[in-house]
Amino acid sequence: MTKKTEVHVRDFMIPSDTPDIELHIRNKRPAGQEKFDDAHTVMMMHGATYGSGSLYDTSLEGYSFMDYLAQAGFDVYAVDVRGYGDSTRPQEMDLPASQSEPLGRTESGIRDFTTAVNFVLRTSGIARLNVIGMSWGGSVTGTFTARNGHKVRKLGLIAPQWVSDKPIPLDAGGPLGGYRVVRAADARERWVGAAPQWKRDTLIPAGGFQAWLENTVRSEPDAELRANQSVRAVNGPVQDIREFWSKGKPFYDPAQIEVPVLLIHGEWDVDVPIALAQDYFLHLTGTTDKRWLELGEATHMLVLEKNRREAFEALVRFMGEA
Repeated sequence: MTKKTEVHVRDFMIPSDTPDIELHIRNKRPAGQEKFDDAHTVMMMHGATYGSGSLYDTSLEGYSFMDYLAQAGFDVYAVDVRGYGDSTRPQEMDLPASQSEPLGRTESGIRDFTTAVNFVLRTSGIARLNVIGMSWGGSVTGTFTARNGHKVRKLGLIAPQWVSDKPIPLDAGGPLGGYRVVRAADARERWVGAAPQWKRDTLIPAGGFQAWLENTVRSEPDAELRANQSVRAVNGPVQDIREFWSKGKPFYDPAQIEVPVLLIHGEWDVDVPIALAQDYFLHLTGTTDKRWLELGEATHMLVLEKNRREAFEALVRFMGEA
């Protein structure tokens, strides 16, 4: 990205496969450009706690992840699956969490992601696109790609989930209701706590945590929770940890992914330690083009940290190649 390109923003609400559930998709692209080929079209998928706007469209030092890609010439889409961001919350989320089973299971996320991809392919007049998924979003996009490889040109994975015989931080234990309340204002301590003590103050760009916090809480529909700087997150991904990842059972087989893959991992990631990421990488036996970027001085939230541009630029190069 050598010069500042004006970015055009569009927001869509599209029907899901469930009555009364709509999905929010944000689109950013270079202003004045309307046609993009498959190499320059990308769909992004968020993780298990925060929506796509929180992760991919929080502006730090003047630009967000989505801005960076748009300024590099990409037509960028980011979806919130049901229960996240600006998409519809399931009706059960208006009730006490204990009154429903864990909501938003991974299969539900895959269905919503599929709906979003099909919308973009149809409206853009292309047959496939690039995909980026982070953490739980890696499970959604990985499964989608394994099942629908003809719709995916290249797959970028940021710290994807994988099987583990050790405690997985996302699962705090105890009974699971439909959703959990996460106080986003308290996230900084755990976030920077993954880094060595003397590196914590410089991990997130100046003003970055506050910008992320405000952008994250903004989409929470409950006014009382917003006032407490908290959001609700569905517990389906945690239930799937208990039934699959922590039981040594992969949710899907990475060997069924045949498209090029770029895996990006942060040195200080405690949610997906390097041994898990490496084991996942070794299971990508179906593709003839797989690459690894280990980002130094970065945590699980590397897309919002000081070294994020290295990851962004690697994805730009990877997706833009023939």
